[in-house]
Amino acid sequence: MSTIPVALQLWSLRDRTKTDFAATVAEVAKIGYTGVETAGFGNLDAMGAAAALKAAGLKCAGMHVGIDALKGNLNQCISDAHTLGAKHVICPGWPRDHFVSGAACAGIGRELANFGAAFRVHGMQFAFHNHDGEMKIVDGRRVFDWMLDAAAPRDLGCQADVYWVQVGGKDPAQFLREQGRRVRTVHIKDQTEVGSGPVDFTQVFKAIDEIGSIEWNIVEVEEYNYDPLESVRRSYEQLKAWGRA
Repeated sequence: MSTIPVALQLWSLRDRTKTDFAATVAEVAKIGYTGVETAGFGNLDAMGAAAALKAAGLKCAGMHVGIDALKGNLNQCISDAHTLGAKHVICPGWPRDHFVSGAACAGIGRELANFGAAFRVHGMQFAFHNHDGEMKIVDGRRVFDWMLDAAAPRDLGCQADVYWVQVGGKDPAQFLREQGRRVRTVHIKDQTEVGSGPVDFTQVFKAIDEIGSIEWNIVEVEEYNYDPLESVRRSYEQLKAWGRA
């Protein structure tokens, strides 16, 4: 059985958290997840969300923060992360129409690294979460390569979303090995529930084990064959069947 803890990205249950964050995370804990990754705080603020996680016995595996919030009030983002006890802070995306050249992508990487340096002062690790757009080729290289190569690993990590890597035309296991110890958290995601789509999780978990730096495996479900809560339960049960939860 894997010793890497399993969290849930709460975007998976966004319709529930926006009306009752506390009840939602309590249900997540009942399923067996040991942590969550936030994507906003639903009907609460950071302090309320932290209290709800404590009451449910869940850890904060990470905090997703959009680029507008990072640019608009970085100090508030740092404060929220402190309140939640979040070691990992992740930017969940960047407008893909900005990926117009290698130089532009490198500039994005430098801008993200500036945010990362600010979080690092407070003992937090900052990373960028990929979608398929970062796997596209621009000026002979993948967008994500331009971005990451422009930043020091201590200031900009890689949160690998294995499904979006797959959709972008890159082998997820190979991608994980290429990024190596720059990866501290992985989004365990598939087309719908985990194990339901094209991702070869046998190879993904083999790569995760080889890297040895992964602190959280984070389930995310965005498209569903069932009620969202049932979908995240089935995804967790699939990980248990594989000895990964």
